[in-house]
Amino acid sequence: MTRQIFWLGLMQTLWVLSVAFLLVKEANAVGSSNGPWETKFLAPFLVDGLGQPIGIQSSAPHVDCREVGKQNRSNRCSFIRHNPDCKMDSGFLNYLNGVFCVFPAALQPLAMTLYVLWLLYLFVLLGVTAEKFFCPNLSAISTKLQLAHNVAGVTFLAFGNGAPDIFSAVVAFSDPRTAGLAIGSIFGAGIFVTTIVAGGIALVRPFTAASRPFLRDAVFYMIAVFLTFVSLYFEQVTLAEALSFLGLYIFYVLTVVVSTWLHKRQRRERLAPPSHPEPDLSTDSEEEDTASVNGEEEYQPLLPSEETTFQILTQSINPLDYRKWRRKPWYWKLLKACKLPVELVLLLTVPIVDPDREDQNWKRPLNCLHLVTGPLICILTLKSGTYGLYKFQGVFPVWGLVVLVGATLAAVIFCTTKNEEPPRYHLVFAFLGFLVSAMWINAAATEVVNILQTLGVIFRLSNTVLGLTLLAWGNSIGDMFSDLTMARQGYPRMAFSACFGGIIFNMLVGVGLGCLLQMTSSKLVVRLESDGLLVWILAGALGLSLIISFLSVPAQCFHLGHGYGYCLIAYYLVFLTVALLTEFRVIRIPTV
Repeated sequence: MTRQIFWLGLMQTLWVLSVAFLLVKEANAVGSSNGPWETKFLAPFLVDGLGQPIGIQSSAPHVDCREVGKQNRSNRCSFIRHNPDCKMDSGFLNYLNGVFCVFPAALQPLAMTLYVLWLLYLFVLLGVTAEKFFCPNLSAISTKLQLAHNVAGVTFLAFGNGAPDIFSAVVAFSDPRTAGLAIGSIFGAGIFVTTIVAGGIALVRPFTAASRPFLRDAVFYMIAVFLTFVSLYFEQVTLAEALSFLGLYIFYVLTVVVSTWLHKRQRRERLAPPSHPEPDLSTDSEEEDTASVNGEEEYQPLLPSEETTFQILTQSINPLDYRKWRRKPWYWKLLKACKLPVELVLLLTVPIVDPDREDQNWKRPLNCLHLVTGPLICILTLKSGTYGLYKFQGVFPVWGLVVLVGATLAAVIFCTTKNEEPPRYHLVFAFLGFLVSAMWINAAATEVVNILQTLGVIFRLSNTVLGLTLLAWGNSIGDMFSDLTMARQGYPRMAFSACFGGIIFNMLVGVGLGCLLQMTSSKLVVRLESDGLLVWILAGALGLSLIISFLSVPAQCFHLGHGYGYCLIAYYLVFLTVALLTEFRVIRIPTV
């Protein structure tokens, strides 16, 4: 059964590649005077460097793209193609042109269904890449650099856990029209995590929260919310404000480090000599559980040294743990079968370094293959393949040069290393894995933002409500399951602390870095297009929830039980109801 599922995943991957090949072949067969890709079927999906469909020139005045629903069905395709507000500046596919120009009007529900399924699959790609590839390589880098656990927890680990949120924010801030997605996602995820996830932890395992870490994180988060509120009020983020977001996070990291050092010093003075060595502490280690929760290794099967190179390669790219498969329920197996194509492609392109293993997860044939596939993925996902498809002197493509250099380097390393012993420079593969997985996450986040923008146009929904619902839920659902699992296993304080530590990073770095990367020497301001009342409800709801927790948790002597959990969940449901009623204009400010 397990082998059948493995081959099923392999066949799914080959099927996707085959469809892509057939489309390319069909495009080349039909052709046109403007190039082989300009066909009746593909041209509406593809975009040029300006975000417009290939072969389409934009000269129409600026009209809100959501007005497409008011056009006659026969004019919608032309409206989408010629309206500058409907262009997509990034991504591989133009989803708006696909739904209005490729699918007939009668089949548009099918197009929207396919888009939603593709959106869910992109969230799977984001989660798998961040959890299984991005975070392990970041952990390996921090271990090799000998960073203290508390420093690594609020820097590398926070970056790994928040990678989908950060990349989604960077992509969304690249266009003022989609900045609402970033704001909605950051605020929406903050409310979701601090109410639904935190409340769920209190329901699963009532506990006493660590007082000083909670108060510290709550204060920093309230300051971050206030700074974001100010930026929204003035509808812009200046260079000074972007730097202040990043500076506040650096100050937060220093506060964590100093408070941990002071607490350890006080404990040494009170407890002399300690009966056992004190472990290195994590981010909120002042008053927290020090035990760790170690998951099962899924992608690093133990390989005996006598195995051949081919056996090492085939077992290394097998995304299934057979022992784990046998004892899992049917729904887990179904989800795993859907994830197999993603995991197989990631295993073939992203190296993983594990310093806790004796061989550091060195897979000689696979790691040599990564030297070809990894850089190739980077160049093909950068700016949606614009740089990768560029040709030197109009003849030799950049991607071909990358493959040639990678293959040469792979051959040298393959001939100078052994299967059983990792080379001294093995850490370089952790940096390569970090870079390639980051490019995968960025590419997936770009497509997620484009699909949400398309759904907003189709259903006439604001970017803010899409951000606080679909994007926030998609990026936070993994954190919810991991934190609740940690609480069930007896570590509720650790899970509760993770709720606040992660969203502080997402807000400060997401807004600060996302806006900073969009600034140039001639443009030091990022404009934010507000969605009116909904944005203020969103910001106010998050600020109010933090104030309520900041006052109620100490009032309960930091003991969080079922009552606290039910109140948080009820608060989120009320907020979501008000937000949706505002979006559909049931609640609105009366005009004089």
